[in-house]
Order: sequence, then structure tokens, then C-alpha cells
Amino acid sequence: MEDLLIQHVNLEKSENQERHRTEGFSSSKALVVRRGAPFRVSLQVEGRPFNPSTDYLMVKVMLGRLYARMPVTYSKKVSSSSWKAYIDPQDLNVHNPSIFISSPASASVGRYRFQLCVISKGGQQRSAFGKFVLLCNPWCREDAVYIPFEDQREEYVQNDSGLLFMGTAGNTVSRPWSFDQFEPGVLESCLNLLQVSPQHQKNRRLDYLNRNNPVYISRVVSAMINCEDDRGVLKGNWSGDFKQGVNPSMWTGSGDILRQWTESAYHPVKYGQCWVFAAVMCTVMRVLGIPCRVVTNFNSAHDTNANLVIEEYYSEMGQKLKHSKDSIWNFHVWVECWMNRKDLGSGMDGWQVLDPTPQERSGGVFCCGPASVKAIKDQRIDLLYDIPFVYAEVNADVHTFIVSQGRVVDHSKDTERVGSLICTKAVGFPRLQNITGDYKYIKSPTSTLTSRSSTASDDSTVRRASSSKGVLVFLALDKAPLAGEPVSFTVKVMNKQSVAKRMKVHVNAQAKEYNNSPSDTFWETHGIIQLAPKEVEVVRQQILPAQYEDVVGDNLINLAVVLEDMANHERFLASEEFNITSPQLTIQVSDESSIVPNKEQTATVTFTNPFSHMVSGVLTVAGAGLIQGKIQFRMLPLSPGGIVKQRITFSPTMVGAKMLQASVFLTNMNTTIRGFEMVFVNRA
Repeated sequence: MEDLLIQHVNLEKSENQERHRTEGFSSSKALVVRRGAPFRVSLQVEGRPFNPSTDYLMVKVMLGRLYARMPVTYSKKVSSSSWKAYIDPQDLNVHNPSIFISSPASASVGRYRFQLCVISKGGQQRSAFGKFVLLCNPWCREDAVYIPFEDQREEYVQNDSGLLFMGTAGNTVSRPWSFDQFEPGVLESCLNLLQVSPQHQKNRRLDYLNRNNPVYISRVVSAMINCEDDRGVLKGNWSGDFKQGVNPSMWTGSGDILRQWTESAYHPVKYGQCWVFAAVMCTVMRVLGIPCRVVTNFNSAHDTNANLVIEEYYSEMGQKLKHSKDSIWNFHVWVECWMNRKDLGSGMDGWQVLDPTPQERSGGVFCCGPASVKAIKDQRIDLLYDIPFVYAEVNADVHTFIVSQGRVVDHSKDTERVGSLICTKAVGFPRLQNITGDYKYIKSPTSTLTSRSSTASDDSTVRRASSSKGVLVFLALDKAPLAGEPVSFTVKVMNKQSVAKRMKVHVNAQAKEYNNSPSDTFWETHGIIQLAPKEVEVVRQQILPAQYEDVVGDNLINLAVVLEDMANHERFLASEEFNITSPQLTIQVSDESSIVPNKEQTATVTFTNPFSHMVSGVLTVAGAGLIQGKIQFRMLPLSPGGIVKQRITFSPTMVGAKMLQASVFLTNMNTTIRGFEMVFVNRA
């Protein structure tokens, strides 16, 4: 009788990846499947047919040196807690038998090998080998990362583009970002990240065992995105000097960063800031199958001494001073991942904060989280991980002092500025979703364009230094500032007393980076106003484009007004930090209804110079699933108000909603203008 020989193992890649919703990883050579669900492999046999009565099949699945061995049964009943292999008796082809391998919903994530053995009568044994990548499964109810709505799984796992929100709470800017999780090499980089981690290098067996738990995985990834303690992906730089690498503002997606890291033998990529760290982490988590979204906290407190108080100091002329180690970032970006938290007890499942930007150590390592958002809202600072730090980021009070000749002459407190807006991209739409209420109990809605005042009304949380003060001062922008237009604002002064007052008025503007104290004053004005008893005086001011364009660029402005009562020398402060938004590039895609894979399409990118002087720069166009790599064009000098149009061609490779994004880096201003257009690629 002829021997049974295994000629070939077919991993049935396209069928399995469609069933496991991993078809986006088609550029990878590996079979990519999700835990908690069976996948099919088929044997091509030679010699004689497979005989289910006399031939016995065994499967051995290996992750590093860990393994599970199981007989192949003829029962389709699988277990959510153990490995299982079976043949469907209704669909047995003796020349090409199919074996289904099913992993538990708590299997470890990673690169697996498997061995398929056929043991025949007489003890003859034939083996074949294969490989697969196993990811978490948010479609599986038993998986700790199960998220119950399909539109959320599409957004938080499958969507390869998104928006990062920056600027200020009153004037948010949406920056397009390409997560690139299905681009060539990205899956491999994310799996390599787990292998390069200190946890894996220290104890491979324990690391593989722990990779069943998304809490563990997320802490490893949070630490590995920065390079402070390990061979992590990104080096942070907030100095303003990026000559040794790439300005963080220039990155448009995660793929370039992850590939560069892998190709450099895991040397950190230079440079990242908070939104880059967060966006790259979002890519890694989505690749690993853990639902993830990027979140922005506006007016994010960095409370260095953990007293939930941020101190700010101003001079009597309205200049913000660098007197405190505490700081408030105009925005800070982190991620949330969706998972069960059995380690915390009931009620703490769902979204968890993870912050890969290196700020504070957690367990001796620069990482943060996962901190349950529900625990942050409920002030459960006794729970793991890093809840006190995140709680302070969204809840600290701001104490503001005016200093004159080395002594404090005014003090006020603001309990609403920190964490004034926490947001993420909406599910299925390119717009902002306000999630502040997930983190904190909202007292009452407040206008985001009306500024803080040290002497606001009694029902405000901004308190007067003493009840004897008889003057209120408010500072308000007339509208959200736009590049190329004057910054118009109003100072309103109210005399609450029955005596006339003579007041010195000092208005001061300083450029600032989102995460730093302001630099020197670039614009100021001083004057004196007379206030009759109970009078309200309104002063309108403008900062002209020519006065701010050279200093602001991608930075923000700290604007402050200090009033001094010339009779008793009492001071009163109001301040506002704001960004000046640049108009977006416009992208017009021709014949949008007929976009299908592998068919050349055209689009036109239009840029209008909004500035009061000539500009020149480089236009870059990119789009995961639409364009391989990037297309760049050098832009000739363009006069104020001038318009340039650039026609581009692209050939989509993937179906679904894809983001075409463009940016112009203005070399003579160190400023980037961006735009994006969502393109829907239909099946051919």
C-alpha cells in the first residue's frame, strides 16, 4: 500500500483573512488571524488519499518555546478557553483535507508556528509546518477587547486615517494623520516592537504568557513608543532645534516612522512630540487588534508637585513670567484603548487612558496607563495605573499671581480652565466629538472664546483676591483668529463703585509654544482710561498680520491685560491664550463616483497665500491605500493673495474610505498649511 505524503499546506490566506477581518494586511506575507475564531488550512496529499478511519491527525501550535498540542477531532464544537483543531465531517475531501484551528479568546498575541502531523497505521508519521500571526479580536464576545458596535470596530480598529485635534479649546485645529496600519512593513514593525521590548528580552517565556492580556500589552507598547528606557520608536524633542532629525510637525503618518525604526535596527526616530507619540501608539494598538483612538486634552496640567494646583505669574505690565515648574500645555494628546479591567473589579471596563509621551515614570519606566476613564471621573486615585497623574491633567486648579517688585500684588483662582475640552474624532465622520463628560462632571457650559478674568462675577469659579475690589476686567477675542487677518479683541472694564477711577492699562502679547512658557513680548500697548462711577468702558484693539506673522508661525499667542488703579495701586488681570489658524488647502477629486482600485484618478490641490508677504515652499501629497509613498512638488515664490493649483494622479489599492492629505511647508516661515479630502474607493 502506498504511503500518504503531505506535499503542501495551503494557509487559505485570502479566505481566512476575509473571515477574520484582516484582509487589510494582504501586503504581508504572513497569514494574519484573530484569536477566538477558527481558521482553515488544507493539506495537499500524495501517494494515497487521507483515510479518516486509519489516519490520525495532530496539531502542535508554538509561540516561542510555549506550545499547545491537540488531536484533530471531527466535532466542530470549539472552546473559548483552549486550542482546538477539527475537520468538518460534512466537507471532507480525502485528497485535500481541510483542518480548522481555533485559538482561545485569551490566546497570546504574536508570531506562531504550527506543525501538522499525520500518524498512520503502523506508526508512520508525516509532518508539515506553517506560520501565522495571531491578533486580538474585538469581534469576539469572549475577548477582553470586545467592543459591541460594528461602526466602532470599523473606526477604532480598521480605519487607517484620522484627525488629531490641536490649537486651543476655542479654536480647534484638526490635523489629518495616516495611521498606515495596513501599509507594507507596518505589521512587522509592530510585532517587532513586542520582541524588542525589555520585558521580552528579560524573560521571553513570561512575556509570551502575559501577551494574552491587553493591560499588559498596552503598558509594554506605551513604554516602547518612547525611547527613554529602551530601544523605543521615537525620541522626543521640545527644544525647537530639529537639525539632527525631522521636525515633529512634518510627520504626516505612522508608517514612515515605524519603518525607519525597523530599518535602522531599532534606533529611535528623531523627533516626536505628544501628538506623534500618541498617533504612532494608536497605529500599533490597532494593528494588534486592540480598539484605540487618539484623544486631545485642552489646557492639560503638568502638576510637578502633585498638589492639584498650577501656579502662573505675570508682571505688572502683563508679561507672563517663567516662575513655576508647573505648566499647562495648551493641548496634550494621548490615546484611549478599549478593554476589560478584571484587575480593577467591576465598573472600570471600557476606555482606558494610555500616554506614551515621556513625562513621569510609572513602575520605574516612562509610560502611563492604562488608567480607566471611569476611575478618573470618579476620583478613584487608589486604582492602577497612574490615575492621580491623569486626574491632575484634567482637573487641577490654576492660581494666577501678579508680581511687582518681587512681591505678589494680586491673586486669583480658576477651577475651569484645565481640561476645558477633551475630544476625539467622531465615529464615521471627519469631525470633533466632545468627550469631556467622560472624564469629569461638567458644572455648566461656558463660552470657550470668553477669556479668564481675575475678578469675574460671583457665580464664576474665578475668584477675586478680596471683596473690596471694585473693578472687573474682561478680555475677549472678537472671533477665532485667522492667518492674514488682524487679531481683533475687546477689553471691557467695569467700575462697580460709586467713585470715579483713573486706570493704567497695559496689554501684552507673547508668542508661545503649546507646551512651554511664552517668549519675549512682541506686541504691547499702554494707556490710561477714566471711569465714571458705575461706568463700563470698552476698548477695541487689533494686532496686525505684519506684527505677528514673523513670530507666531505654528505657535500660539499669550495675550494679557493688567489694569492698575492709580489711586490705590490695586491690579486686575485678564488673559487669553489662542492660536491663529491657517486656511486649509483645498483638494478637489475629479469623478468621485467612479473611484475603484487600480484605476488612475486625478485630483487638484489648491493653495492661496493668506500672508502679507511672498511665500515659497514644498507641497507633499500622501494617502494610505491611494498613493505609494509620497508625492512632492517645489512651490515657486507666491505673492500675497496668489493662488497655485497642482494636479496629481493616484491609483487606489484598497477599497473603503481613504484619506488623501496634502501639506505645504512654507520654508521662509517655518509654517505648515494642511488639507485633506476623504475618498471612497468602491469595489471594482
